[in-house]
Amino acid sequence: MSKATGKPVKLVWSRQEDFQNDFYRPGNCCRIEGGIDAKGRLVAWRHKVVVPSIWARVSPAMIGNGVDPSAVEGLVDQKYGIPNLHVEYVRIDTPIPVGFWRSVGHSQNAFTMESFMDELAHAARRDPLEFRLDLLEEKAPARRVLEAAAEKGGWGKPPEKGEVLGIALHSSFGSHVAQVAEVSVDRSDGTIKVFRVVCVVDCGPVVNPDTLRAQIEGGVVFGLSAALKERIAFAKGGVASANFHNYPLLPMGESPEIEVHMVRTQEKLGGIGEPGVPPVAPAVANAVFASTGLRLRRLPMKPGTVLEGVKKLESGRSKRRDVTLKS
Repeated sequence: MSKATGKPVKLVWSRQEDFQNDFYRPGNCCRIEGGIDAKGRLVAWRHKVVVPSIWARVSPAMIGNGVDPSAVEGLVDQKYGIPNLHVEYVRIDTPIPVGFWRSVGHSQNAFTMESFMDELAHAARRDPLEFRLDLLEEKAPARRVLEAAAEKGGWGKPPEKGEVLGIALHSSFGSHVAQVAEVSVDRSDGTIKVFRVVCVVDCGPVVNPDTLRAQIEGGVVFGLSAALKERIAFAKGGVASANFHNYPLLPMGESPEIEVHMVRTQEKLGGIGEPGVPPVAPAVANAVFASTGLRLRRLPMKPGTVLEGVKKLESGRSKRRDVTLKS
């Protein structure tokens, strides 16, 4: 139209049009297996990830040997010293157009990896912090931020406001971030309340601490909103989500207190705009398990899902008690 008329053309999308005609965060499904020795140490990890390819649309040249690097980032380059690690990528093409989302593949890969790391710690009957520390070298930057987050977050002590604590660590874009989430779960309706998130970050030399703090705070709220509420729905060959009435965001009143601490153990500059996002979802999910015994393996962590899961757990425990009494 602009070429035909020789004049500028202004196109304004409504919010509904923007919701329903976009590129979406890729759906992701994983199957993970882990091996623990007699001393409760992690000795093997097999991770199969099935997810559409972002780079196949944006820049096919980025795909090497059939592997989209964004699909396996945070897995093949994770900082734990796992003796036997196997990561497999299975590409699946769906009708839904996919694109970049803040922290890209690190977002979902941190959730699956750090959630399963907690599962393995529980299976080994070990503290989740100590279980992770065993896999990190003594002077490694990732270890330093994890230890600092545990100290600042009060790991091993009664929480200030919430019921329990959850912890997670993830390295992305050249930076290392560990987070401790202070959480409570309302067993009557399944609502998850996050009171506080303590973050420790090492991104190398810091030019402006205020900028770093703002980016981490924004990343935590962004990641928490997606972890607890955000979900694009598809129906009848299109996008059913149309506006904020059926795509809720985390409101200000539900945003937690956020503490940001900086440590510097590396000289190389790392990123800061995205690394604050990945650890928050697994930190919260791990806290939910500590509170209820329920493992949440699907995002978002909606109240209905939590309530249903808690009821099933309690029903199972009740049946086991009945069997014990009868026997």
